[in-house]
Amino acid sequence: MSRQDQTPVGVLFTNLGSPDDTSTPAVRRYLREFLSDSRVIDLNRAVWLPLLYGVILTFRPRKSAEAYRTVWMDEGSPLIIYARRQVAGIQAKLDAQLETPVVVALGMRYGNPSIEAGLEELHAAGCKKVLVFPAYPQYSATTVATTFDKVSEVLEDWPEPPRLRQINRYRQDSGYIGALANSVREHWEAHGRADKLVMSFHGIPKRYVKQGDPYPRDCGETARLLAAELGLGRNDYKVCFQSRFGREPWLQPYLDETMKAWGKSDDIHTVDVMCPGFSSDCLETLEEIKEENREYFEDNGGEALRYIPALNDRDDHIEMFTRLIREELAGWV
Repeated sequence: MSRQDQTPVGVLFTNLGSPDDTSTPAVRRYLREFLSDSRVIDLNRAVWLPLLYGVILTFRPRKSAEAYRTVWMDEGSPLIIYARRQVAGIQAKLDAQLETPVVVALGMRYGNPSIEAGLEELHAAGCKKVLVFPAYPQYSATTVATTFDKVSEVLEDWPEPPRLRQINRYRQDSGYIGALANSVREHWEAHGRADKLVMSFHGIPKRYVKQGDPYPRDCGETARLLAAELGLGRNDYKVCFQSRFGREPWLQPYLDETMKAWGKSDDIHTVDVMCPGFSSDCLETLEEIKEENREYFEDNGGEALRYIPALNDRDDHIEMFTRLIREELAGWV
């Protein structure tokens, strides 16, 4: 049977998403969808929704739109651009490595291209079997679980949904750890090694962890393996958490408070910061780390904070994605 005569297998490659543009209305649409998700904000709807629609969506979109403008690329949102490049790279490698045709489609949990659009693309290509791959190395209900929720929601009205498989984390995959280590070594070769390496992960409320979310354990496992790969001692690096929202306690130590304190330290002059939980650069890495936290550190007396880019469309990153997909498609291809 020729490749053209075979039924293709689908891969839905997903990430968080981004506004369509940097206008205030576009950012408001995005935040409305994002912050309405009960996996992200699990407060009582009778309390949360009036606050969301009455205060947050009135004032926050304008400020967020200004932040997005500082990181927007000529082609659009960094996250969307890198995700599209990742999909293209994965597709090219799968085409070269497999006899069975595999179609890779992109779907964002919030915004466009949507998960629904990605599934429709795979359906139009004739895919009866679909692997759902959220590009989050560490599992959290706020990212991975809500992606699977959305896939189920879209498919519940389909007359004949496809057979599904899913990847829910790759926190300790050797290819992932190796690609992270390569990116750090390349940074050190180009810029020298800083006094400290910070591994900054997106935070979640501590309450979610008490309810059973394994996210901080996953982050700790990644950090431990990466430190071992780089030959770092415990005093050579620090794990922090960023991007907290609201007043309740989130995972600690907080990155912003750490950078302010380290800036005043007599022992720490330079800091390298990487974000191992982000498969693509986005607002939380390019604006929050490269700009905001750099200012916290340097304005408080630190000499330099250097940001190590996310893995984005590096070839070792694309190769890792491709291998994970091939392993998960065993028996289907």
